Amino acid sequence: MIKIKFASAAMAATFALGATLTSVTPSHAAKSNCGGASWYALSSRTASGERMNASYLTAAHRNLKFGTKVAVTNKRNGKTVVVRINDRGPFIRGRVIDLSKAAASHIGMIRSGTASICYRVVG
Repeated sequence: MIKIKFASAAMAATFALGATLTSVTPSHAAKSNCGGASWYALSSRTASGERMNASYLTAAHRNLKFGTKVAVTNKRNGKTVVVRINDRGPFIRGRVIDLSKAAASHIGMIRSGTASICYRVVG
């Protein structure tokens, strides 16, 4: 009999149910990343080559792959939005993500222009 020590009860339950476990790279580990966010609504091309559309749920991140889906949560009000990375940025110290105007609206940060957020990769 093989004994396996699990880090959490949820992980043990997943293993017991026979679910498949997927590999996660260290840069996409299950931890949340927190910092500042701002929003932008330009009509120029993004770093991925597509035209920026302020009404889409998209975002800019310094190094996540284009197409990565990220859940962004406003720490002040708890609202969350899932965005797709399609641009590079932000380039201001302390900020970790730039959101489209639509995404910023979903988490209630239009008026302030910036917010303290946490994000995690979801796909």
